[in-house]
Amino acid sequence: MSITMLGNYILQILGQEWFWVIIIVVVVLFGSSKIPSLARSIGRATGEFQKGKLEIEKEIEATKKEMDKTPERLKLEEAAKALGIDSVGKTDQQLRDAIKQAA
Repeated sequence: MSITMLGNYILQILGQEWFWVIIIVVVVLFGSSKIPSLARSIGRATGEFQKGKLEIEKEIEATKKEMDKTPERLKLEEAAKALGIDSVGKTDQQLRDAIKQAA
């Protein structure tokens, strides 16, 4: 048996023991009646964390898109904004056409 295999085996045993130690400590600290509410609280916290993570990822993606805009696109958006044209979701050509119609 190599040292790596022995190390993995020891970690598996310790991992299982630590799992049971943590379970016993939780039961002793909170009591068996509080465990379901504790689990719900952990679930809600995890859900909120995931929502926050998704929001941050969306903001990062939006910032990337904003930074990837060409100078020509920025000029088109500025002109469209001055004329009161919504530029969201429109291609450069659609913006040019809308600006020509508004001018």
